[in-house]
Amino acid sequence: MGKVAFVTGASGDIGKAVSMQLSKDGYSVALGFNNNKSSACELSDKLNSQGIKAIAVKCDITDKLSISSAIEQIKKELGSVDLLVNNAGSADIRLFTDNSFEDLSNIINTDLLGAMEVSRQVLLDMIHAKKGCIINISSVWGEKGASCEVAYSAAKAGLIGFTKALAREEGPSGIRVNCISCGFIDTKMNSSLSQEDKNAIIDDIPCGRLGTVQDIANAVSFIASEKADYINGQTIRVDGCWI
Repeated sequence: MGKVAFVTGASGDIGKAVSMQLSKDGYSVALGFNNNKSSACELSDKLNSQGIKAIAVKCDITDKLSISSAIEQIKKELGSVDLLVNNAGSADIRLFTDNSFEDLSNIINTDLLGAMEVSRQVLLDMIHAKKGCIINISSVWGEKGASCEVAYSAAKAGLIGFTKALAREEGPSGIRVNCISCGFIDTKMNSSLSQEDKNAIIDDIPCGRLGTVQDIANAVSFIASEKADYINGQTIRVDGCWI
């Protein structure tokens, strides 16, 4: 079997772009989804029609049994995971004091603990094989912090710390762990912003444009490649020099 990539949150804009790029790079792709099955299946069908092995895999990253079931399905249909892209996540914009304990728990469980548990389970085979790559999708707010996105910022900061520590622990086993810190990426998640608001953000970005999902996919492609073989434990910021 060839190389196998597992992309969580593959039904979203960034996840789709990453999955499509990895398929071009020669990976068979497991498209993780939680609620949006139709989107993941549509992408799977598209890739299969092009002769690329791809499967849509139900995976609620806040449920360890759902994760283990997804990984078993991937191993059965594609093989052991060589590359894990922890992309699934959620955001919630509100004042910190307006969050309930349950709100905070949902964000942390999804954006941090979920990625940690998927990684923990996938690592069992990677360590045995003495090879593997994990890429965590974080945010510039995990580095800088964002007003009204306190829980999200905390979770994404935790993801960066998780990356650094896990890379040190797993480096001797031939496994690399890196992180991509996304700037403002033009996705459906940000579609509620007016063009005026977007223009104001663009004015603050030295590169003069919003990021695209392909910008993130390109970064994942490079970090996963042999060209980045000596890059480990790093946070690669893809934000057009925004922060």
